[in-house]
Amino acid sequence: MPVATVPALPAVDTFAAMDLPAPLLAALTAQGLTAPFPIQAAALPNALAGRDVLGRGRTGSGKTLAFGLAVLSQIAGKRAEPGKPLALVLVPTRELAQQVTDALTPYADAVRVRLTTVVGGMSIGRQASSIQRGREVVIATPGRLADLIERGAVTLDQVGIAVLDEADQMADMGFLPQVTRLLDQVRPGGQRMLFSATLDRNVDRLVRRFLNDPVTHSVDPSQGAVTTMEHHLLHVSDADKLDTTVRIAARDGRTIMFVGMKHAADRLTKRLLSSGVRAAALHGGKSQPQRNRTLEQFRAGEVDVLVATNVAARGIHVDGLDLVVNIDPPTDHKDYLHRGGRTARAGESGTVVTLVLADQRREVSRLMRTAGITPHEGNATVADTLARVTGARTPSGVPVVIPSPAKAPHAERRRGNPNPRRRRTPAH
Repeated sequence: MPVATVPALPAVDTFAAMDLPAPLLAALTAQGLTAPFPIQAAALPNALAGRDVLGRGRTGSGKTLAFGLAVLSQIAGKRAEPGKPLALVLVPTRELAQQVTDALTPYADAVRVRLTTVVGGMSIGRQASSIQRGREVVIATPGRLADLIERGAVTLDQVGIAVLDEADQMADMGFLPQVTRLLDQVRPGGQRMLFSATLDRNVDRLVRRFLNDPVTHSVDPSQGAVTTMEHHLLHVSDADKLDTTVRIAARDGRTIMFVGMKHAADRLTKRLLSSGVRAAALHGGKSQPQRNRTLEQFRAGEVDVLVATNVAARGIHVDGLDLVVNIDPPTDHKDYLHRGGRTARAGESGTVVTLVLADQRREVSRLMRTAGITPHEGNATVADTLARVTGARTPSGVPVVIPSPAKAPHAERRRGNPNPRRRRTPAH
């Protein structure tokens, strides 16, 4: 990593003390935000000054506004030519792209900056049309953006600010060659910001190639574990696992349950619905409009339990979500941390529970050591333990039906809009 030659600006403890446009400050106040989170307090002054920024912080630490407010402040008052955005935010997943868009929309509206979201699974023609109408900021997954460039719908030579969010997951998903090709096309000498929960060798190569004298901010341990999150391993037999899962799902409150495969998600969801638990599945076998609608149902409280595969391990922000359950333990410590990052966001508390079969104990113990976590351990078949840790209870047994996302055409049309403008609670 390059050695900094210019001292970093000090952290600032209020948004009002930062060099932000008045409309942005008013929008922050309207959202009830006056004091920045640590990553925002540290990174924003330097980002606003045009410095390259390397931010290391776990998901949920507030980095969306750490880069988003800087981008909007510097783009405010400018207008992009058709097909020539001025700023680019690259993210690894469709869900995260939508989360970033939703989080920044009220602030973009305040300074009249036009956003558009470019992801797979949606109409590429509509996305091309949106960019051709002129959009200052493009929030994109690498593959779909590359497709649009190949079609001639967008060029990146006017992009003066480029942001990589969740760079470690882009590396894990094999996107770095594509990301490198995209960054090679942006305007030379512009500002670069990279945010990542971890800085392994692949991410470090990206930093060395594209960031110039970056200011580095690290507000969390590199592994991403946080003190506001409790970790529990509950040992369970194969015969008791399904019943234990249903009892946990019947708890009071919203819960995300992670399983390993798409068919397992669908199968568990069906069982939960038949037991009286309002559940829905989220995985890569669903269309993007269906996935968007399912997330809306979960956020709105129409669904209490989201049964997800790793496709949802990033990009979900739900206020007040205090329990994540690994029904099937992940095989990689990064996946564990990203799954757990759905709870205990922005200083809130939360619990991550992993159900462990006898033949999984050694592998899960290794996973915990690699992640730097010392979990509490217990037996899931002890009713008091299960209830104390998870809030588990006996389900009603009365089957419930959740309206299918595919049967909500109005919602699908709205989510399919390549330039969503609705106002929602931001994911800071």
